[in-house]
Amino acid sequence: MTITANSQLPNVFSQNLESIASKTDGSLPTLGAELVYTQDGAGRYLTFHWQHSELLGLNTEKIVDELNQMQTFAPVDKVNYVERLHRILTSLVPERFQCWFSYHQELFELDLVISPIMPSLGTTATTVLVMGRLVQATLNKKQARVASKTPTQIELALRSQQHQKLVNRITRNIRRTLDLDIIWQQTVDSLGKALRLERCIICPYQPSSSKVKVKAEYRQPELRSMLGLEIDVASEPAFAQALTTLEPVVMEVPGCTESGRQKTLVVATCYQDQANGLVALNWQDECYTLTESELELAKEAADQLGTAIAHATLYEELEVARQKAEEASRLKSEFLANVSHEIRTPLNGMIGFLKLILEGMADDPEEQNQFLAEAHHLSIHLLNIINDILDIAKIEAGKMELAYAPVKLDELFSAVESFMRPQAETRNLSFRMQMPAISDEIIVQSNYQRLLQVMLNLVGNAIKFTHEGGVTVSADLVLKKSKLQGQQFPGMVRVRVADTGIGVSLDKQDKLFQLFSQVDGSRTRQYGGTGLGLAISQKLVEAMGGEVHFYSLGEGLGSTVTFTVPLYQQPVMVSSTDSDSTDSAVSDSVAFSPL
Repeated sequence: MTITANSQLPNVFSQNLESIASKTDGSLPTLGAELVYTQDGAGRYLTFHWQHSELLGLNTEKIVDELNQMQTFAPVDKVNYVERLHRILTSLVPERFQCWFSYHQELFELDLVISPIMPSLGTTATTVLVMGRLVQATLNKKQARVASKTPTQIELALRSQQHQKLVNRITRNIRRTLDLDIIWQQTVDSLGKALRLERCIICPYQPSSSKVKVKAEYRQPELRSMLGLEIDVASEPAFAQALTTLEPVVMEVPGCTESGRQKTLVVATCYQDQANGLVALNWQDECYTLTESELELAKEAADQLGTAIAHATLYEELEVARQKAEEASRLKSEFLANVSHEIRTPLNGMIGFLKLILEGMADDPEEQNQFLAEAHHLSIHLLNIINDILDIAKIEAGKMELAYAPVKLDELFSAVESFMRPQAETRNLSFRMQMPAISDEIIVQSNYQRLLQVMLNLVGNAIKFTHEGGVTVSADLVLKKSKLQGQQFPGMVRVRVADTGIGVSLDKQDKLFQLFSQVDGSRTRQYGGTGLGLAISQKLVEAMGGEVHFYSLGEGLGSTVTFTVPLYQQPVMVSSTDSDSTDSAVSDSVAFSPL
């Protein structure tokens, strides 16, 4: 049965209390409560039982006499306490309240329920039954400044009980969610409030990084926030030691406050003996030394948190992988729909033109030849689409093998110009090809057919997405040594394809080099294509020891694509002299441009 304040006691219960009050030998049933005692109206103890009596050093056999004679365990505000007893005995209404008791140099806050005991109906109540529990134990301010660091036994028992409850609460909170941000914040809030900390922070830790970042924080209002702050582990010995030993580390700084010292407890969270975070607790008002059991509790809480971090991180990684798989599946479905459209379009055109010829719909041989030319053009377009699909399949399967040999850059540029200039001119676009101002030949180490494929792809895209203005293809030398197939080369050649076309918005540029992805992947998009061109070009250039980069300031502002390939040999400037009527070459190193 629960006794609550301001409720009348039933008669049956009062009769039971009468039998309890008759016990004057110091023994008393606990009634399920931590603290149970009876008193008369003057506050004298009649019986007394408390689970912590032995820890206080009280003699259980003569506890009542000792309490009454020595008045060692008494209310701090005794006058108010006795007045409350008289009020309860007069009104016969139980009351519940919190009250401070003193015992030698210690203070105890008790949560008490005081009920009147009536010996029989119609008589006046003269005794009360008090049941309660310990809320907290502390020292008064004057004594706290000079108190010993060693806690009393009652403090140890109370602190151990509170800390175990705290660990259980943190564990329950951790199991309710896999959201790391929630787990971290709930943990620092629980620790900070329960332990009355000045500050508590949590920092995730990656072995590959020398710094940690504060991701969650509990702090007192007057303190400046550390949230988001990056901390160098090497500059904090306690952090480094906790990560190395996986044991709690206590750091003390004397003379920081009126109480004389500041304490910081640092615990590494870990999973399978691998650190994955740090918890730092800071307090200033306590002077006691942490016990081994408390450090074990701190380590237990950190282990629980470390396991939660590992599980939540794994969940996040799985969720990201799932989302990527779903996105890849969506892109492939979109790609297949677009490719089927791209294949059907030239195929239908070829069938249409050939059917016109077979049915004799051509008016004359000239028109028939025109139909054949259109069918041939469409067949080449279809072949290019199929080649792109086969190329990307080979690249994805790791079966793309390239043979490397010296390639003359001017020959490559000439081939590109012969292919692409007619296309640009039919769209009324200017088309310029610019070689470096060097009289010597520029030779690169590459695969001619694949390098030509890359350039045709990039220039074709530039022409397709440009409505007015033009396209410029240029090259320059880069002072950057490179390696390909274990061979070192003296520099790089950077090829730049710039256009004045539609450009690409900044938020969509990351899609350009993704497989099966297009900036506009809808079926109603204005521009055709499979979306494989740039991805294939990037992978081919990377296989040839170079890099591809895309630049655009936004929609309508044009775009520039650059790629690099290894320079086979350093070119020289060649000049002619008339010495002795013979030609001799004087070689000077050509200047390289920076990256």
